[in-house]
Amino acid sequence: MKPRLFTLTTTLMIAASTLLAQTNVPPGTIAQRKQNQQDRIANGVDSGQLTAGETKNLEGREANLNRHERQMRAADGGKLTAADRTQLNRQENHISGQIYQDKHNARTATYGKGEIGQRRENQQDRIAQGIRSGQMTPGEAAHQENREQGLNREISGMRQANGGKLSPAERGLVNRQQNKQSRQIYNEKHNARTGR
Repeated sequence: MKPRLFTLTTTLMIAASTLLAQTNVPPGTIAQRKQNQQDRIANGVDSGQLTAGETKNLEGREANLNRHERQMRAADGGKLTAADRTQLNRQENHISGQIYQDKHNARTATYGKGEIGQRRENQQDRIAQGIRSGQMTPGEAAHQENREQGLNREISGMRQANGGKLSPAERGLVNRQQNKQSRQIYNEKHNARTGR
């Protein structure tokens, strides 16, 4: 009974934080558009429709867009001109199209059935939750997905070298790397930087 109560409580807390995060942004604004894009990316990570590489690419583009917006605001005394808004909207349209293409292509995230696969899936869920809640900036999410993509390639290479299996030593190595990435996810979600 207690694990069920804990799961229910955690789910309600995540849902409440997501709703609160979404209500802080006025509708029809650039901020709302970026928030919607982040939610779409998080949903793609959660569902497995986006691979680590695709997510890294999308979050990198979002981080560049955020940097570009800050530069525009700095150049115009903290405001965006109509031309700036048009340019940002065009860039968001391109990113939106890329999100759609990446979510609907044949590539999906697969994690495997064992302990390593379950941890990989769990870490992707934690990244998705960080993106959705705004606890991770697009740049942080891109860096984390880059690390995940590297580990995925390393695991694939080890399996290819050993007939599809990981040796006990390799499983230990992967476990240590996953522990390190887990700490990095935690640190990025709990630092002062936010994506909203």
